[in-house]
Formats: sequence, C-alpha cells, structure tokens
Amino acid sequence: MTPRIALVGVGSMGSLHARVTSQNERCELTRIVDPREEVGKGVADTYGAAWTPEIGDLSDVDAVVLASATETHHRLALEVLEQGKPLLVEKPVCADLAETEEVLALAGQRGLPVMCGLLERYNPAVMTALELITEPVYVSAVRHSPYAPRIRTGVAWDLLVHDVDLAIRCMGGAEPNGFSAGVGQFHPDSVPGAEDVVNTLMSFPSGAIASVSASRIGQRKIRTLSITELDRLIEVDLLTRNITIYHHVSQDAATPDGRGYRQQAIIEIPELVTAREPLATQLDRFLDLIAGRVDADAERASILPSHRAVAAVRAQSTSAR
Repeated sequence: MTPRIALVGVGSMGSLHARVTSQNERCELTRIVDPREEVGKGVADTYGAAWTPEIGDLSDVDAVVLASATETHHRLALEVLEQGKPLLVEKPVCADLAETEEVLALAGQRGLPVMCGLLERYNPAVMTALELITEPVYVSAVRHSPYAPRIRTGVAWDLLVHDVDLAIRCMGGAEPNGFSAGVGQFHPDSVPGAEDVVNTLMSFPSGAIASVSASRIGQRKIRTLSITELDRLIEVDLLTRNITIYHHVSQDAATPDGRGYRQQAIIEIPELVTAREPLATQLDRFLDLIAGRVDADAERASILPSHRAVAAVRAQSTSAR
C-alpha cells in the first residue's frame, strides 16, 4: 500500500517538503494542513492535495510530516501520535528537552516510528565522510547564516543542533560528557532569551573533542565540517557537497636538481556515495521506517543525544550569566 502523507505547515521548509513528497513515487501527498487558507490551499492545489486549516481527524492518512513553527511542535506532535500516526518532525523535535522527551516517550509507548529532520545526516558529503572516518580525535563545525527575522527560536535549537548531531555521529554515537560554551544575543529583533551566537566545546569519553560554532548574524552562509584523525584531515563543505582529504607527510627527499624538501601534502577527493537531494533521502528513510525496514527504536534513540547536548549547552550558558 502506498502511504498517504499529510504535511503540516507549508512555510519555507514545508514548501520544500511538499515538493519532495509529491515527487516521491513511494508515497502520496494527500493533505496540506496550514491555518492560512491562501497559502495552504495554494500549495494543496499545486500538488493535487486537499487542504484543511487544522489537523483534525487523521483517518484519511497513514503518516504525518510536521514542518510548522518550532513553538507548535510539542502540541501538534502529541496530537498526531495520539491518533497513532508515524511522524517526521522538523528539527528540533521541541525547543525544550522535557517536551522532546515527552513526545519520544509517547511514540515509544505506542510503538510508533518518529524521525527528526536532522537533514545534514542525509547530505551526500556527510554520508560519504561518515563512511571514511576511523578514529577521529577532533571535530570542528561552523554554521553561520545571515539574520532571518521569521525564525523566533534561538540559534542553539535552530542551527547548533545540526552540527552537534554530526559531531556525535562522527564519534560513533557517543554522547559528549563535558561542555563549555559562549553565548551572545545581539540583534535588536531577536526574542529575549533567543541567542544569536553560540560557540561550544564538547569533550567525549574517548578523549576526543568537538568545537561547534553557530551564528545567525553572519554576512554570508557558511557550512563546514572538519574531522581530524592522527594521520589525515577530512574537510567537508556542506553547501557545495565537496570532500577533500589531506595527508601530511614529513620526510627528507632529493629532487633532480639536488634540492631537498621536508614535507608534502597528499590530497584526495573521494566520490560521493550518492548525488540525491538530502530531503529526498530523508523522506526515503521515513518511508522505510513506516514500512518496518528501519529499526524504529534505534531511530528514536538517535534523536535524543543532540537534543540533550544542546539543552546542556543552553543550561550552562544561562547559569554562567
């Protein structure tokens, strides 16, 4: 049976979900839910779906993609799960750790698949890099963006969570056991308490460390990930989806003219494991979850580490003020 999907929220991210879901032959975009009739009905008409202003009865669908504003996630996610429907919810699950835990606990109690839209997991360059990693000792990630007034959540939940999640995945899923953070709020239009810049240093049980920087007051978009191992550096540009691997070699060697050199850099550029759009790859995984081809318990468990880490960073920065 082809799963029938309801999409809740068709703002900036939701409109992308609408396009990708409508293009996927494995599912059917059945319903658009958005309180704004002009916007919601317009998207529904574009993709041949029905429109409703509220979730209401979900008996006409098999699963839900929740792409509404973060502050609505807790209430709407519970509403979906209480009707027994699998859920793909945009990141973060909720901008509060206790609320996230409540949502995931309800899904676990009911045996329902839940997936969080940590989209960088499905970036082809990230997927390739994760296959190449052996023993990372240091991870550095930078995610800077120009200011977006429509986003009311602070930068920790909006941006930092992506790279905290990537750092944890680079470390084989191990959770950080130590944090230090610098947090700043600077923009006059930001909601009080919604930070604009977060720089955090995380330590892991193995002794490895990760440095993650997130900012929403940058003047250009930056998305980089660097993974250092003892014998190589893996650099990932998340925007261009390129990977470069560097090996530093120190040695004495003679050249034909009799001169010597002491060091050289060997550069590798690996092929990507896929060229597929990350949002499409993410949807495929959600459909596999619905079909039972992916372990739903493991998927739910993979969501919490990044949310716990971001909550710890925010709590530490608040107590330090």
